[in-house]
Amino acid sequence: MEALARTLLGKLLDDAYKEEAGRRSRVAALTASNLSAYHHCNSLQRKEAFDAVFESARMARAVDLEKADRGAQEGFIVRVVVRDPVILANFLGREPLNKTLERAGKTLAPFVGRFPVLADVLEQWKELRKVRNHDATSVQDWLDAIRVIDFSEENLTKGIISMPLNVASGKLFKDTKRIRRLEVPLDVLLTGSIEVSGREGYEIWNDIGLFREEHPVRMAGNVVVEREGVTAKLDIPYSGLPADSVKRLASVPSAVISIENQTTFHEEARARHEENVLLIYTAGMPNSPWRDMYVRILQGLPREVPVFHWGDIDEGGFRIASVLAKEAVRAGHSILPMKMHPQDVPTEHRRSASPKTIERMAYFARQAGWDEVSMEIEKAGFTVEQESLG
Repeated sequence: MEALARTLLGKLLDDAYKEEAGRRSRVAALTASNLSAYHHCNSLQRKEAFDAVFESARMARAVDLEKADRGAQEGFIVRVVVRDPVILANFLGREPLNKTLERAGKTLAPFVGRFPVLADVLEQWKELRKVRNHDATSVQDWLDAIRVIDFSEENLTKGIISMPLNVASGKLFKDTKRIRRLEVPLDVLLTGSIEVSGREGYEIWNDIGLFREEHPVRMAGNVVVEREGVTAKLDIPYSGLPADSVKRLASVPSAVISIENQTTFHEEARARHEENVLLIYTAGMPNSPWRDMYVRILQGLPREVPVFHWGDIDEGGFRIASVLAKEAVRAGHSILPMKMHPQDVPTEHRRSASPKTIERMAYFARQAGWDEVSMEIEKAGFTVEQESLG
């Protein structure tokens, strides 16, 4: 019963915080419904154990109690309200919320200039809203995520474009699994948004040159690829090749199409493997070896060969497009959208998005050089995943 009493006091404290933050309209209180298990206790010893916890909290001036003075519940606590949240937090062995928020703000403030999204994170915490299940007590996770990003950037300057995830985690934290537990803060910091739906871990690791295991690049089409040691036509319906082994194309395709979504890639590969077109699966955000391979392929093609990207019509999809656009420019080409114009999306597949998400979708579309698409995104105000379009 002592554990139950402390659990209920913890809930009461959380409700009081929500009331202070304006996220709760009713006064925070424990009433009959909350105290049901206690009221139905048929053991005097258990009842007294429960009472002792609440009496101690009352004597500490953390809460005020109301007891029934008549009827079947006579002598039982029937209502509890918070008197002082700070005292109650200390009574429960928890850091008071104001101190937690103050510490989080001071700790992350030096990094807001570099990662503006941290200002949104701190604001969410002040409103007692979690950022993908992370609250203000998770500050160390965000600091460690920044360490991972710094580590990866340092590796790039040294020419280390990829490293096994466990190796990097062991070097940084002496814990080979620590980085895997940092998916959320890494994803938020790398995308610059608290609203992007969570990406798969491998997509996040790809962003910073880490991998759990080396995945071959999937390519399809009736084209010839020059590799280390062999020059041959791609298999049917597709081939999986190490990115570093691909030197260039030995034939000129009618178009190059990168595809974000796995299901879409497989469908297109089955349907178009006999066409003179190169299809490349990006596996979400492509990693550094993939991007370097992409540049080598495009550099070897005439500028009149059109280069397309087909991705999700959401923030992540346009962000990937913006990254590929930079690589295409590096190779002397420009990239065009494929089925990523809002007008391409049937009404039944549209899903409303927040103004902030739409703003970032439009921003990344502009970064990709797609100004018209960017303007249409702002007008349309929705998102859609590539898979749902069939």
